[in-house]
Amino acid sequence: MKTHFDLSGRTAVVTGGSRGLGREIALAFADYGADVVVASRKLDSCEAAAEEIRAKGRRALAVACHAGRWSELDALAETAIAEFGHVDILVNNAGMSPQFDASASLSEALFDKVMDVNFKGPFRLAAVLGAHMAAGRGGSIINVSSIAAVQPKPENGPYASAKAALNTLTVALAREYAPKVRVNAILPGSFRTDIAKAWPPEREAQTTAALKRYGEPDEIVTAALYLASPASGFTTGSLITVDGGRG
Repeated sequence: MKTHFDLSGRTAVVTGGSRGLGREIALAFADYGADVVVASRKLDSCEAAAEEIRAKGRRALAVACHAGRWSELDALAETAIAEFGHVDILVNNAGMSPQFDASASLSEALFDKVMDVNFKGPFRLAAVLGAHMAAGRGGSIINVSSIAAVQPKPENGPYASAKAALNTLTVALAREYAPKVRVNAILPGSFRTDIAKAWPPEREAQTTAALKRYGEPDEIVTAALYLASPASGFTTGSLITVDGGRG
C-alpha cells in the first residue's frame, strides 16, 4: 500500500491545511513522501502543522493566505514554486459554511464571502497551479467539495451552491488541463472536526448516514491519497463521495 500511494519527490499545497480534514490530508501526504505547503489564514496554526510534517522527515512551508483573495492565492502559488521548484498536488480544502435562519436575512457581504472562499478562490488557485502543472511535469488537483452540493438544505443554500459550482468547475478543469493534470473532487459528509464541536450533541444520533455516525478526520485520507497518487492515473473529472452513505 505504501508503494501504491507513493508521493516521493512531490510537493503538495493544501489550503485550510492547519486543522480538520486539511491537516489530516497534509500529514498523510507527508507520511507517503511528499513535501507540503500548509496554507490558511493564521500563520501560527500553519507553522504548528508544518512542524508536525517536518518531524516526519519531510520539508514543509507555512504560508498565511486568505483562500478567497486572488492576490494572496497568486502569492501562495509563487511562494510554493519558488521554495520547492514545482507543485505536483493541490488540495483546495479551505471553506466556510455559515448557517442562517432565512435566505432573505443573509447579508450581501456574507454571501460574497461564502462564494469567494468556496468557489472563486479555489478556481483561481486551481487555474494558476493547473497551468503550472500542465506546462511542467503534470500533477493532481483535488477540490474538497461537500455532500451539500448534491443534498442542499435551506440553511446552507449559498454554501451548497458554491460547492455545486466547484463540482462543475472540477469537470471543466479536468478537460482543460488534460492529459497531464488530473482534477477530481471529494464530497465529504459530516466529519468529527473542530466545527463539529459547535453542533448539538443529538445531531449525530439523527444522521441519515447509513453508517449511523460522523466520519473521523483520518477517514478522508485514503480518498485523498488515491487521487493524489499514481494509483488514480485513469481517474479525472470525478466526484467521489465520502459521507457514510448519507441518503
